[in-house]
Amino acid sequence: MKRTIKIPILFSLVMAGILVMGCNSTGEQNSQTGLLSNDAAQQVYVAPGEYDDYYAFMSGGFSGQVTVHGLPSGRLFKTIPVFSVDGEKGYGFNEETKPMLNTSRGFVPWDDSHHPELSQTKGKTDGRWLFINGNNTPRIARLDLSVFETVEIIEIPNSGGNHSSPFTTENTEYVVAGTRFSVPYPQADVAINSYKENFKGMLTYVSVGNEGEMDIAFQILLPAFDYDLAHSGKGKSHGWTFFTTYNTEQKSTLLEVTASQNDKDFIAAINWKKAEEYIQQGNYKEVPAKWAHNVYDEHTHMATSEINDKVKVLIPSECPGLVYFLPTPKSPHGVDVDPSGEYIVGNGKLSADLTVHSFTKMEEAIANESFETEISGIPVLKFEEVVAGTVKEAGLGPLHTEFDGKGNAYTSFFISSEVVKWKVGTWEVLDRAQSYYSVGHIMIPGGDSAEPEGEYLVSLNKITKDRYLPTGPELCHSAQLYDISGDKMKLLLDFPTMGEPHYAQGISADRIIPNVKKFYPIEENQHPYRAMGEKDTRVEREGKEVHVYMTTIRSHFSPDNIEGIKVGDKVYFHVTNLEQDWDVPHGFAVMGANNAELLIMGGQTETFLWEPKEVGVIPFYCTDFCSALHQEMQGYIRVSPANSSIALKWGLGEEEPVQ
Repeated sequence: MKRTIKIPILFSLVMAGILVMGCNSTGEQNSQTGLLSNDAAQQVYVAPGEYDDYYAFMSGGFSGQVTVHGLPSGRLFKTIPVFSVDGEKGYGFNEETKPMLNTSRGFVPWDDSHHPELSQTKGKTDGRWLFINGNNTPRIARLDLSVFETVEIIEIPNSGGNHSSPFTTENTEYVVAGTRFSVPYPQADVAINSYKENFKGMLTYVSVGNEGEMDIAFQILLPAFDYDLAHSGKGKSHGWTFFTTYNTEQKSTLLEVTASQNDKDFIAAINWKKAEEYIQQGNYKEVPAKWAHNVYDEHTHMATSEINDKVKVLIPSECPGLVYFLPTPKSPHGVDVDPSGEYIVGNGKLSADLTVHSFTKMEEAIANESFETEISGIPVLKFEEVVAGTVKEAGLGPLHTEFDGKGNAYTSFFISSEVVKWKVGTWEVLDRAQSYYSVGHIMIPGGDSAEPEGEYLVSLNKITKDRYLPTGPELCHSAQLYDISGDKMKLLLDFPTMGEPHYAQGISADRIIPNVKKFYPIEENQHPYRAMGEKDTRVEREGKEVHVYMTTIRSHFSPDNIEGIKVGDKVYFHVTNLEQDWDVPHGFAVMGANNAELLIMGGQTETFLWEPKEVGVIPFYCTDFCSALHQEMQGYIRVSPANSSIALKWGLGEEEPVQ
């Protein structure tokens, strides 16, 4: 029987439009839609043994992780586990990292990570830390870029949907968090249709110390809008943060219709230096709130989790000058600040124009009290008093803007699937390039900082049908690399991504490489169950708990034969990797164990919990290739009945096992 493939009419029309946009006025195919030229291939080629120029850190979206790519090659280097358990590295499975995923709601081994954000010094990305938000169970994580590992996670209370997060201030004094879903404050059993009466929005400022340590400094109680994205000021606007809002109608159902009624929504401008003054004066309310703070110690190689019970909350009606609303065309998504700190781009995604606000005009409007009205004690500035200019008919569905440091801005347009380049100050469109397809965020290394590195732009696209080999109903998401060093944008490369990357951050490699740690010095290991050499290896029983102090080095475990383990025991394997060389991790796995492997870095100790359920002799082995004798790196555990009198024995080699 002959089959006819039917293509949906809507998809046909969309693809036809894309093909039309990919042709110039003479009908010839645009070079961006055809095969990459030899020149483009040369620009992204990184020869064997050579390094990429940039790191790109991409959010994993619904994977809950962060991926590390190189630019211009697009090569994937690493997946860093953050909010989700990771069997590859044992993150969230080993005893040391389980506390990292603790929350006030218990152990939560997944989240939706959206926005990586590099630490900054004087507005310049410095390569020390990367922050990223957990959107679902509100959290912010800090990654240490000397080891490319998650070292701290803080939970955000009084919030729902931690989307406008964790954008840094100019010197990483704070990272911020805004509630996308307003929730009852305080949480209570109330009718959903009492939204206007009982729900509130909350913005959170998390302080960052000199060593990166985080703490909730204060929260700001706001009307029950949806706080979507944020960026903090820089230069002249340092001391302010700007949050986009939608659903100023304060509806709780069918928001695609009900939350698009008002002609304008707002950008909330927060004067956080003024907030510091109010906190110092004691002009805040200390309210009950449960939130977890989880910290990994690189000396003990262990994480701890602490549950806190209160936060400081500022009320704008009691704190004049703390918050102002800037009217912005309806349903704005991204809000972005140019390198000088003067211009604030907050375009409504249902508009074809881009609206740019002026920080100088905002200050003048505040000084002149040019207010349209007031909402919950928050002045609403007059729209015409704060607008710097408009980029007319730039495209359809504007979302996010980045800057190249040369006076140009680049905005993504979701509906028309394009990136548009325009001139800051004159507001004229300079160039446009197609993306494939439905671009969300874009990234220029340093593009949201005071000193962009404006050589490349990456578009992060949602739809990839026809771009890669098909892989069933679900296709990978796509990143596309553009050369923006000249007057015209030039598409260089497509490369697939992991999960759904929402945002990315890029930084030149020379800002990170000098600080990368190659192994953990064994003499600094303070793990309570460490074994500093094979002379320290042993097995100890404490009732039904058995602690195995084990070492690993190319190419054996010590001990590698253990007897006297019984059904029903809880066996803790504390494995110390004695290697003091770069790139020699060791793995550890036990047959039938219902958790994941360990992956132990040089000089590090990690713990594997195993509960044997049946008698027999069970093998264990190294899971990470480490030497020519990797296959020989194995051992055995004898498991006896629960009522057995078999004594503990352990050993290495042909000698009689130690008792």
